Amino acid sequence: MLKEIDLDYEVCNCLKITIQDIINSVKNNNVKSLRDLQETTKAGTECRNCIFPEGDFGKVKKKVYCKTILKGVLNG
Repeated sequence: MLKEIDLDYEVCNCLKITIQDIINSVKNNNVKSLRDLQETTKAGTECRNCIFPEGDFGKVKKKVYCKTILKGVLNG
């Protein structure tokens, strides 16, 4: 799924965090959980719409979520 979306896509609009930022954080900062990701990048700590689909209450839904990206990187 990540291959279909531009890596410059802003997952967290509040803090301007991109897919590539999340991938880099997972690979370079030993991120293993959503909590680790939030502590490292701060993604999903403001409005929280970008964490997972069930929590997306925005008018325009995200193409991908932090949790999905994290799982994708961790699972190869």
